[in-house]
This record gives sequence, C-alpha cells and structure tokens, in this order.
Amino acid sequence: MSSINDFVVRFANVNGTGSASANSLFAKSIFRMGVPVSAKNIFPSNIQGLPTWYEVRVSEKGYLGRKNGIDLMVSVNPQSLKKDIASVRPGGYFVYDSTKKLYEEFLREDINFIGIPLMDICNREFSDPRQKQLFKNIVYVGALAKLLDISFEEIEKLLSEQFKGKEKLVIPNVKALNLGGDYIAENFDYPLDFRVERRDLVKDWILIDGNAAAGLGAVYGGASVVSWYPITPSTSLVSSFEKYANKLRKDPETGKNSFSVVQSEDELSAIGMAIGANWNGARAFTATSGPGLSLMNEFLGLAYYSEIPVVLADVQRSGPSTGMPTRTQQSDLLMAAYASHGDTKHVLLLPSTPTECFEMMADAFDLAEQLQTPVLFMTDLDLGMNEHMCPPFKWDDNRKYNRGKVLNAEELEAAQDWGRYKDVDGDGIPYRTLPGTHPTKGAYFTRGSSHDEKAAYSEDSDTYVRIMNRLKKKLETAKTLVPGPEFYQENNESEIGVIFFGTSRYAAEEALDIMRADGLKIDAMRLKAFPFCKEVEDFIDAHKQVFVVEQNRDAQMRTLLINELEVNPKKLIRVLNFDGTPITADLIIEPISALNLQSI
Repeated sequence: MSSINDFVVRFANVNGTGSASANSLFAKSIFRMGVPVSAKNIFPSNIQGLPTWYEVRVSEKGYLGRKNGIDLMVSVNPQSLKKDIASVRPGGYFVYDSTKKLYEEFLREDINFIGIPLMDICNREFSDPRQKQLFKNIVYVGALAKLLDISFEEIEKLLSEQFKGKEKLVIPNVKALNLGGDYIAENFDYPLDFRVERRDLVKDWILIDGNAAAGLGAVYGGASVVSWYPITPSTSLVSSFEKYANKLRKDPETGKNSFSVVQSEDELSAIGMAIGANWNGARAFTATSGPGLSLMNEFLGLAYYSEIPVVLADVQRSGPSTGMPTRTQQSDLLMAAYASHGDTKHVLLLPSTPTECFEMMADAFDLAEQLQTPVLFMTDLDLGMNEHMCPPFKWDDNRKYNRGKVLNAEELEAAQDWGRYKDVDGDGIPYRTLPGTHPTKGAYFTRGSSHDEKAAYSEDSDTYVRIMNRLKKKLETAKTLVPGPEFYQENNESEIGVIFFGTSRYAAEEALDIMRADGLKIDAMRLKAFPFCKEVEDFIDAHKQVFVVEQNRDAQMRTLLINELEVNPKKLIRVLNFDGTPITADLIIEPISALNLQSI
C-alpha cells in the first residue's frame, strides 16, 4: 500500500562505529524537506561493541512519539540480525550488507530483502581503514535516499554544514552518498511503496534535544554557578550550559567569564556546592540522574528545612541501582517529591518538549527563590538526549528575575523585629538576607537542626511543630505559582479521563486523536508540576474513571495523586510502560478501548 510521509525506519548498528551521525543525517534531511520527523537513539551504556538502534519516525500528521512496527530496517550488525529481521512488519523491507550471505533460517517470506554489498563497495572505493568503516554508513544513507526519494541536495547541504571549515571531507562523503544511490538505481526498482514527498509543514521550527534547551534556559534564567558530577544522561545538560555561557556570560569590559562550572568529586558535594552558592546570593544549580538523586537526598532535606533556594535537574533513566543507564523512564517521581528523611515535600517541574525545557528551567530559578526551597526539574533520557521538533525559543528581554523576599540593607535597618524564619505575610515564606548585606543586622545561623523563628537552636516541641506547619503552608503557596495543567477536552459529557505528563505527551496526543476518531468520548489533562493545584483535583472528580499514563513499573504518579488528593485508588487506572523505550500510542489505546468495550 502506497504511503507518503508516514513510516518508521530503524537502523541497527554497532556502538562506536560512527553510525549515529549518519543516521542523524538521514533524519535531518527529511526535516529539511519540510516533513515532521522524530528520532530515538537507543544505545548501550558501554563505550563500543554492543548493538545500538536508531529509530526515525516520519509523520505528516506531526505524530512524534514512537510507533509500533518497523517499515524499513537497515541492519549492519550481525549480533542483532535475527532480532532485527523479526521486528519488520509484514510487507516491510529489510536492507542489509550483502557482502556476506544471510543465514537461510533468518529469512522471511512476508518481507522484502534489499541486499547492498556495503563493505565490498567501501573496500573497492576507499583505501583508509577508518574511512571504509565510516563511509559504509554514508553509503546506506545514499541508498535510502534513492529508495525513499529523499533529496540528495538537502543531504549534501547538511554535509557542507557539518564539515564547515573542513571542506576537504565533504567530497569523499558525497562520493559515498552517491555510491549508495547509484547501486540502488542499477539494481532495484525505486522509490518504494512508501516514500518522502516535500512539504512545508515544519516552518521555521528547529531540532534540539532537551538537555541543550535546558542548558540554555539556565543561562537565560540567570544561573551563574553549576556544580556537578558526570552521570548519564544529564552530563550534556551541564556541557550545554557551559557552551552557551561561554558565548553569553562574558564580562563586557574584561572579557572574563561571569560564571563558574565546578566538577565535584561526587554528587553529594555537587549539590552541597550549589546550595552554598545560592545561600551566598548566586543562582546555582546541579544536574544528575536517579543514582545521583539518591545521594543528594540528605542535602535536599537541609535546603528544604533551612530554606535555601536551589535548582536540581534530574534527567531520569531506568533504575533501580545502576539499572539501564542509557534507557528512559519516569521512575524518580516519588523519591524527588519526598526527597530526604522526615517530612519533606519538594516542587517538581515536568517539561514535555524542548520549549518547556528552556522555559521551565529558566522559571525554576525564580520559583526556587520565591519559595526559598529546592525546585526539581524532572526530565528524562528521551527528552534530554534525543532531538525533538519545536518552534524557536522566545525570551522577553524586559523580563526581571524574581529574587523573592530578600531584604536589603535599608530594609534591614528599618525592620523592627526581623526573624529569618518568621512568616509575616501568611504565605509560609519568610524574609531572608544575603551575607554581607548589613554590617550589624541580618546575621543568623543557617542550621539543619531544629530552630525557632529567629534561627536560634531549639528542641521545643511546640516551636518545631510551628515551623513544620509553616513549611507546609509554603507548599500551598507553591500551588499558586507552579505551572497549571494543560487540558485536552472536547466536551463535558465524557466519563473517561486521561492524565499524562512529560514525554508521554507525544504518544498520548496521538492516542487521543485515534480514539476520538473511533467515536470514543474522552477528556485528558497533562500535568506540568507538583504540588497539584485545585484544577487537578477537579478534573479527577469530574470523571468516573481516570487513566494515569506513566513510564515506570510502580505507577508513581498515580501514588502521588492518591496520597496528595486522597483519591479513591479504584478510580485511577494504571497505564504503564517501563521497558526503557518511550511509550507508544498503542499501549495507551489498548486498556482504554478495552474498558470502553466492557461498558458497552
């Protein structure tokens, strides 16, 4: 069946062979033709040698989540050959290096095999051993371009941009590209029954990963200090911050850096430095993933109780323990919301796109200082490390940073009975000072032990209860400051609701369109933050059954909703995916449609 701009291509490679850049070249060439595209890099945690996959979805309708079923598989990895052949949908295509013959027991009669002697071609045309390996990837990109009717001109432009300043590398790459295209032209019918056709659907949109967007957001949000310890998949967030800060955070008079990037000896010291920098008046943050967040719990409790603002970016991965470091999940929610021992609750931001990574990361610093508390920016590997389509970022140059309740020297001088932990406005948030603000006033001990409103040490039970209740009130204020949910509602008659958040958005939006097209009345809500505002509670109350879509085993968001809103557990139905790959629309549709059929 003929299909235009609606298919899935998967590449099966060996980690460390330079295939990622070639596969990205393929995806970007389609994007340059004006067609929506999304790519998922599924790679192992070792340096090289193990199987890696790169999955590209092309969707004229703009559906950017993963999709079940592979229309075309490009396999150049003998280790995964049998599994790769099995993953192709009936009627699909399997492209392979025919330098070596396929095992007969691997063959299927219901798919089409396209053999290209990639290694033979490269051995014949190139002499350098490294080039032979690298250009094999470009040869298959050229073959795909011919098979799918992708513009060679766009690919050549991308190569010129990639090797800007190294123009001599463009010529052999273009040669390899044409070698692949020529082989298809001489040996196969083309294009295939599905192909790419130029459109104008992406406008001025860009492709960017969430970590880069968040790093830029931190710069625009006023961050001047980051302390960190490297951990996949958060490392590139800090690297991006440093890259952008090198361009945007230079003293205009001296040309020196007006920011600091500190690589610490471990995660505990990383967050300790960030807290110390914030206490001293800087806007500082750290970035980590699940194992690092586990280690940071004690310091998060200190920042919560001593009321020091700090921003922590948690790029979630598969756990527990080391887990699958290069696979995606949403499995740190409970640990993040209640991080540290004792009664603690933290503000969580839940971005779903690079645009929200940019905006929410910038907003996180305002929120942390307004609330004088840790704010945890909760993304995941899929959003953090994979490129996604989004419109260009916007920033209001007139925007002023909200530093919250910080007293200056004049205000301290005029204050009659100032106390560091005294709530005078009824919002749970006291006034603070910064070191050195006043020569004699405003000094206090910042302690993690029990204290009174004047910051004096106290183990008096009534005083402790008073402070803890005020901290609880602060979280009520947070509900009015964090981003509210986004609603996907067509009518007020549906008894079925769906809740999702983060990168589940891509699959959930597609699932909603499909179910509504099938006549199912259904409402949905995307969460953007914790603690939950009243609108979240109202949405759940308004529906008979609510499906909670999340990417973890234990339904952690569902647990948060039940615990915080005292919802009847039977009302919230789990929709879970935790295999380390992004959730698909099919996984969301199946349980909802099944329940609907039962009710009929």
